Amino acid sequence: MNQHIEQLVRDAHQTGDYRPLIEQIPYAQMLGMRVLRLGEEMVFHLPISKDNIGNPVLPALHGGVLAGFMELAAMLHLMVSMNSPTFPKIIDFSVDYLRAGLSRDTYATCQVWRQGRRVGNVAITAWQTRSDEPVATARAHFKLD
Repeated sequence: MNQHIEQLVRDAHQTGDYRPLIEQIPYAQMLGMRVLRLGEEMVFHLPISKDNIGNPVLPALHGGVLAGFMELAAMLHLMVSMNSPTFPKIIDFSVDYLRAGLSRDTYATCQVWRQGRRVGNVAITAWQTRSDEPVATARAHFKLD
């Protein structure tokens, strides 16, 4: 199994096609999550879906959907940046909701702050229309095997 995941990570990094890797994560598939690559930068994409709406009055994304998307983005970013043979295990996740995530496509970028032998720390920023107007920021800590 580990060799299979490691090969998927390598292939995704080399080709820019992250679909086979995302297909290994049922929740990412359910969300319709995608990965875009701009040069060496990975941009995570959450297409709008009526199933992801939590407040139909605004309408706005469900906070749990947004947090789940950001956590998955951090995990995938960490996996690709370290050519991981396994999925990192979440230790801690903290999200700050800054404004309503309206019913539109949402994007996220990640930055690895610290990667040791056993723990990786990732910062995540999610936005909808402009990257300098985030809808949420988060910090994730993962156990690395």
